[in-house]
Amino acid sequence: MSNRFCLNPVSYHGYGAIENIVAEVKAHGWKKAMVASDPGLIKFGVTKNVTDLLDKAGLAYEIYSDIKPNPTIENVKDGVESFKKMGADYIIAIGGGSSMDTSKAIGIIINNPEFADVRSLEGLSPTKNPCVPTIAVPTTAGTAAEVTINYVITDTEKHRKFVCVDPHDMPIIAVVDPLMMATMPKSLVAATGMDALTHAIEGYITKGAWELSDMFHIEAIRIISHNIEDSYKGDKKGREEMALGQYIAGMGFSNVGLGLVHAMAHPLSAFYDTPHGVACSILLPTVMAYNAPATGTKYRDIAIAMGVEGVEKMSQEEYRKAAVDAVKALSVAVGIPANLKEIVKEKDLSFLADSALADACFGGNPRPATKEDVIAIYKSLM
Repeated sequence: MSNRFCLNPVSYHGYGAIENIVAEVKAHGWKKAMVASDPGLIKFGVTKNVTDLLDKAGLAYEIYSDIKPNPTIENVKDGVESFKKMGADYIIAIGGGSSMDTSKAIGIIINNPEFADVRSLEGLSPTKNPCVPTIAVPTTAGTAAEVTINYVITDTEKHRKFVCVDPHDMPIIAVVDPLMMATMPKSLVAATGMDALTHAIEGYITKGAWELSDMFHIEAIRIISHNIEDSYKGDKKGREEMALGQYIAGMGFSNVGLGLVHAMAHPLSAFYDTPHGVACSILLPTVMAYNAPATGTKYRDIAIAMGVEGVEKMSQEEYRKAAVDAVKALSVAVGIPANLKEIVKEKDLSFLADSALADACFGGNPRPATKEDVIAIYKSLM
């Protein structure tokens, strides 16, 4: 059996990374950018950090901002039409997962117009052509969408989110500059940071995990767990480390898959518009406890990476509990809600469970789960 690994051809990291964008555009000979960024980032001047560089260099661009959290099929379709009207030949995606995912779908459909309905991209997307050349500039330290072959779109008509998996959507350049993340409010730092930890942990225990992905994930767990609190407090070095940690997690999980946390989180975002990071953060410890029997010695590695003391002397039951408890403690430290009481309604549980079981991430979970199991997990958090 062989294992495939897909990564960005080029990536830049650290403070000042955005200074490389102009040189890359000129080197590739691109003529006009669609700058895809959400209204909030434009309003608060975050997008301007990049567009100022384009202006100074005399590079042509137009902004597309019809992007919302949990982006919809309509956002994508509107973006495709806007790209055509602009006469653009590349995309600069500036934002969190929403801007990135919208841009990926737009870029894919431009070069694969037979998927213009968007829905047909769900799952392992059978596209033939790479997406429009894309420079991805993340503004949150969590989704790692700049280095993944995945994107998630919301079908508002059917009240569900669907995952698209396609190596053709990989941004040609990732620019991970902590400066672009400097204005994140504490709540967003917490949610996206815990989303990054979820990526690393689910990627480490997923069915498709192997030695190369394990290397990325265990290091990501270490970096994230040791820096998320400092980042939450606004520490500059903590923000830089989180930017790196979430990218490393993305290098792994994009290639091996996730699991039940994401499968259960996606319906919460689709049905209640719950921020994805918040949904993952609330679910993670409980799903970790559920998955524990199917994880071998991996929770031992997780506990050690998170800095739990005395793991070497613990029994299997003890180190599994220690890993779950360490995640719970981090969630509390960065103000993540403890339960789903304010989110989930009991009358929706059957639909939510069906959606989770149909999610593309579900198949990667290390422990099988029935509809009843999923409902029980939701209920335990209500």
